[in-house]
Amino acid sequence: MLSALLIMAGIALVLGAALGYASIRFKVEGDPLVEKIDAILPQTQCGQCSYPGCKPYAQAIANGEADINQCPPGGEEGIRALADLLGREFKPLSEEHGVEKPKAVAFIDEQTCIGCTLCIQACPVDAIVGAAKQMHTVVAPLCTGCELCLAPCPVDCITMEPIRETVENWKWKYPVVEIRKAA
Repeated sequence: MLSALLIMAGIALVLGAALGYASIRFKVEGDPLVEKIDAILPQTQCGQCSYPGCKPYAQAIANGEADINQCPPGGEEGIRALADLLGREFKPLSEEHGVEKPKAVAFIDEQTCIGCTLCIQACPVDAIVGAAKQMHTVVAPLCTGCELCLAPCPVDCITMEPIRETVENWKWKYPVVEIRKAA
């Protein structure tokens, strides 16, 4: 009887160790399709697509719960990239989710700002800094241009300034086709 229990305990230990090793060795971090879709999205976290951020929208697209044309900041270029990735037909941007605009950054008029902190609370990427009853400012490299700070501002001191195209932020308007040599 004791030897049977020891044998069963030994088998349980070996199988447990094998399962533990397999869970580490073959761990899947997440859905690779969701990661690819999320990489195409502009990461503005603006919510215009009806989802709280780009990652939830990417998950909804991968699950077939959302269409590829709901992201105004991604625009036509983003829709084309998603259509190519997923093998779907291109669709124009859904008007119910907004219109495509040039990329912009929030700007706070420091003379008008009353320091209410409502814009800080609304910013999904912590691009606005300041203290209560003090002037606030936008850290431009962090701002995604989501416009979520505009509505809560009681004194309308925030404007969206278009980003001028420079060598550093310029990119191809159309996807680059990679040409490979035949082996």
